[in-house]
Amino acid sequence: MAERSVVRLLPWSGPEGKPAHLITNGTASMLSLLADKIENQQIETATVIVELARPMVGEEAKLTADVLRWIAGRLIESLTDLLNIAESRAQRIPDYEEGGE
Repeated sequence: MAERSVVRLLPWSGPEGKPAHLITNGTASMLSLLADKIENQQIETATVIVELARPMVGEEAKLTADVLRWIAGRLIESLTDLLNIAESRAQRIPDYEEGGE
């Protein structure tokens, strides 16, 4: 039986900003464990950014356009990381088996 290949989208870019992928047999490796750690850090960072940004964009907040642009930039960066993580994990979820109702 041929060994299966698993392609994983990594949480960093390759040369020229292109997506980076890891091709493995599905077992943990140093690189896949590093990717897991970075994904977890990105999720934690996004959580903190959202918690900090929420009161800054409330109706009572009096922020300049520059500050709002900076906040929006951080939120977009975090959302981009989270979308990358979601795409990577979705690619690794096995398809449903045929059958059943």
